[in-house]
Amino acid sequence: MPGFKKTRLFGGALVCDIPEQFVDVSLIREVPNNQEVYLDKEGFTSIIFDITERVHAPGEGLERDGLALTTHLEDLVGEAAESVKVWNTSETEFSHVSETDTPAYTLIATQTPQGNESSSSKGTAPDFTALILTLLRLEKEKTDILITINVPHIKGEYDEEEVDLALGKQGALIGDAVEFAARIWSSFRIEDWGLFGPRDDEPRR
Repeated sequence: MPGFKKTRLFGGALVCDIPEQFVDVSLIREVPNNQEVYLDKEGFTSIIFDITERVHAPGEGLERDGLALTTHLEDLVGEAAESVKVWNTSETEFSHVSETDTPAYTLIATQTPQGNESSSSKGTAPDFTALILTLLRLEKEKTDILITINVPHIKGEYDEEEVDLALGKQGALIGDAVEFAARIWSSFRIEDWGLFGPRDDEPRR
């Protein structure tokens, strides 16, 4: 496994550990203000931190938050939703986010290209892309934080016999991405809550 580096996100308002070999994409191209994007300079995997408006799903608790997670996934994949299969969804604990109203959930999904999909940045369309999507819900801030690890599987770059999610075989690339996600969950800190604007329990100025 690679080493990790403490990384300041959104001007230092958020902090977490990411793998050392990941580079800030904003040094190469423009990235939306509500995103931080990091790319593995030794491979194809990317990590995206996205601050979005809280999804108001019906229901309460797990039902509501599960629907919100599904809505965010559908927004991410767009018209390719029919090519996505969700394999696992679980509650997630962020070690240093102690607010009681900050539920978090993670899903593992795969998206298989349909027809003539656009090729990857290195010129080869992936057989499929694994997605590890974590949703951290900040109710009082009316904010959802999405952390997406995209793991393209390109023929010749992975051992096809090691990957069969139906049998619980994740393979090396997904296994590494799960480790990346776990390190983010354990190291993620909110240093400046003002990033999200006034809270519901604070007077607006």
